[in-house]
Amino acid sequence: MKFSFYIAKRYLFTVSKNNAINIITGISSLGIIAGSMAMFVVLSVFSGLKDFSLSFTNDFDPQLKVESSKGKTFFISESQEQQLKEIKGIQFFSKTIEEKALFTFNGKDQLAFIKGVDSNFINVTSIEKTIFQGEWLDHDSYQVVIGSGIAQKLSVGLFDFKNVFEAFVVRPGKGAIENPETAFNKIQLNPCGFYFLNEELSQKYVFCDIEIAQELLELKPNQITSIEFKLSENHNEAEIRKNLTAILGENSVIKNRNQLNESLYRMLNTENLILYLILTLVLIVTLFTLIGALIMMIIDKKLNLKTLFNLGSNLKELRLIFLLQGFLICIVGGLIGISLGSILVFLQLKFELFMITPSLAYPVVFSLHNIFIVIGTIATLGFLASWVASSSVNKKLLE
Repeated sequence: MKFSFYIAKRYLFTVSKNNAINIITGISSLGIIAGSMAMFVVLSVFSGLKDFSLSFTNDFDPQLKVESSKGKTFFISESQEQQLKEIKGIQFFSKTIEEKALFTFNGKDQLAFIKGVDSNFINVTSIEKTIFQGEWLDHDSYQVVIGSGIAQKLSVGLFDFKNVFEAFVVRPGKGAIENPETAFNKIQLNPCGFYFLNEELSQKYVFCDIEIAQELLELKPNQITSIEFKLSENHNEAEIRKNLTAILGENSVIKNRNQLNESLYRMLNTENLILYLILTLVLIVTLFTLIGALIMMIIDKKLNLKTLFNLGSNLKELRLIFLLQGFLICIVGGLIGISLGSILVFLQLKFELFMITPSLAYPVVFSLHNIFIVIGTIATLGFLASWVASSSVNKKLLE
């Protein structure tokens, strides 16, 4: 191994007398550098776009959410609330009620979700910073915060006392509806603020005080649909889940942000995988030039190999020389490409060289995870390419 590695290093930094071999080797090295740089930069950009996409839901979704597996609602007692406060790793929790409702304003109507929240909700999520007009609702009032998409469709204005903003929900009960006029509960609400997250979420929710939602849905004071949690930085999610199940019962369903947005995470991960496979294919095509360069170098060093073979080197050691040489070319080229890509990523982070819009730069993330992916890919493909080329060293060549 030491002998083969020593010869491989000599060949790596020695210029061949054959200019064609030098040119092909240079092209393959530049291809590896460019390919690894492109892979690292593209993965960094995609990581930035992924974080940018998830930032909308992260502002809105809690770190953990508990619902019931049996029915829409469940009851929580004061003793259970006290036990939740004592769980290590939980900073805040908020009781919420969520139900689909019909909202009407000035002859227009729109289906959306009414979400009743308590005063702790702004501590659990970052909903307040998404309000672009007006302010967050005052609790113990009939104020509501409306998504911008809902407000636009209904043409709702803030503190418009001339027109009535109403919410309708189906009255709880069984059997067929006999009288449409008594089939719904309704309530008049006062819009006090508009929020915007993205097009989908801004058409989904109208926030109100939890007591208003309980009144509208005819629920009891301790009856809710979910509990949302904000966790401390150094939390143990598995331990918290275990404690929540012990307090709230086996019928509780606990979801984190990934599980709450399972389809979004699946889509982003699928896109990331497809992108990675495309970039890997580009690297595979590039490494064909490395195979060609190594084979030409083997032919060029034929006399040297015969000499080494006659001096006692075996076939395995001779093959290992070119296996290591090709592997070193890939590793050195990959490290140079990652270094150049890192410089470009840091320049984008600092100076915002490339813009999506005049006010929004392409988001990028410098991640060690991406470095390991690129190095691992280059090392694996480089090893395979070098192994294919080194296998051309055989007894027939040395005869």
